[in-house]
Amino acid sequence: MAVYLARRGCHYSMVTVHKYMNTEMRLYSLVRPKKPGYRHGKPYKIFENKLQQKFHADRANHKWCTDFTYLFLKNEEVRYNCSIVDLFDRSVIASVTARQITSSLAIRTLKKALEIQPRIKGKLILHSDQDSQYTSKAFVEFCESVHVTQSMSKAGCPYDNDPMERYFNTLKNECVNLYDFQTEEVLYQAVEEFSYVTYNHIRPHSYNGYRTPYQARTAS
Repeated sequence: MAVYLARRGCHYSMVTVHKYMNTEMRLYSLVRPKKPGYRHGKPYKIFENKLQQKFHADRANHKWCTDFTYLFLKNEEVRYNCSIVDLFDRSVIASVTARQITSSLAIRTLKKALEIQPRIKGKLILHSDQDSQYTSKAFVEFCESVHVTQSMSKAGCPYDNDPMERYFNTLKNECVNLYDFQTEEVLYQAVEEFSYVTYNHIRPHSYNGYRTPYQARTAS
């Protein structure tokens, strides 16, 4: 704001601008809670990166990306969301939020995705980072049991899973960070409504030529 005023030939101190933004305009910054830390377990198995940042799929249910993100209640208690996005049209296939970030949450999310989709034909690649939830024995064996091929980003390289980073950024900027959630039930409902309704059916996506993921999926 101070820079904008200076360009208009008006010179005010940062303190003055801040005071009027708060008292007169009722504008306040959103302060995000600090990212919670957690221990990284020893990996049971790590997989090669089969995508190599080629985030395009010629058909639905061929390449999925998945990741975790953290969400906060008003009292700053943390909750964790695991989501899966289809690279064909960027639709959210599954979204599950829970109190702990575990391999169980990753398995629940993948189960939900497989149950929602019609019978999947051909090879299905699930791309993730190398977090312990995805490299755990339980998750690896579950993927093998449902014939899902795992792919993993290079350690410490978020660009290898860019579609998930973009989705979570949108989820937080357009939904979660705009409200104070008093209970986890309200938070969980808001996240699901944004994912399955707003994001998939209402919000245009540049990847789809500004069609919604649903429009792109049904047109294929």
